[in-house]
Amino acid sequence: MRNRSLALTAAAFLAGLALSAGSASAAPLAVSGMQADSAVVTQVQMTRMERRMMERRMMERRMMKRRMMERRMDRRMMERRMDRRMMNRM
Repeated sequence: MRNRSLALTAAAFLAGLALSAGSASAAPLAVSGMQADSAVVTQVQMTRMERRMMERRMMERRMMKRRMMERRMDRRMMERRMDRRMMNRM
């Protein structure tokens, strides 16, 4: 029983190597050892609500980035002002 399972495992491994060596594609291998067909991938249409939710999420991300940049710029300006004040005192 153990020899048989070892032989099946070795045969499956060798078959997987033979299949992957024969193809020149860079596509990832599926679980079964064969490549996925490109026709399997399909596009799904979004509803208006889903599209709007995505737009809102992207807008919020942009706004957060902008706020972070403004805070950085404000902090940098304040640091520069403090440096100038300290230089004037010396």
